[in-house]
Amino acid sequence: MPIALRTDFDAIAVRAAARRSKDGAQARRLLALAAIYEGASRTEAARIGGVTLQIVRDWVMKFNAAGPDGLIDRKAPGPQSLLKAAHRAALVEAIERGPIPAVHGVVRWRIIDLAQMLWDDFSLSVSRPTLSRELRALGYRKLSARPRPHAQDPDAIEAFKKGALPPSWTRSGRLSREALP
Repeated sequence: MPIALRTDFDAIAVRAAARRSKDGAQARRLLALAAIYEGASRTEAARIGGVTLQIVRDWVMKFNAAGPDGLIDRKAPGPQSLLKAAHRAALVEAIERGPIPAVHGVVRWRIIDLAQMLWDDFSLSVSRPTLSRELRALGYRKLSARPRPHAQDPDAIEAFKKGALPPSWTRSGRLSREALP
């Protein structure tokens, strides 16, 4: 026994909704359902929609639940987040407080350090890309200072800025061709 369609719609109303639709897939689905309202078999509606009988059944279920809007393709919700509110609160607190070098062994937080903290505190394994995405959602951005070599000489930097370095070329001791007799 096929599932009955809603009684508050008829073929004319469903075809009108298909004409107003800006989504081609939704219009195709509505036209297949309009054929059912007009007395066509589910097999004929499946042929009109270019799908199988199971798909037509799914369309009927969606249409009965939400009307014409139920036949619009929606973005899949995706997997649930690994981090819960308590995890996010602990991350925010740790970031705002900053690392203690003697305790945490780092002078600034890296994503891998925060992932390790989540593992140590909550036994929650989070990948670096996932944690980075979560931190961006919390409003944090990855900032890194400009790297500075450990053996950089501050006096050489100042001398370079002031232009006190000798020129890279000098006049040779040889005479030019014009100066030769």
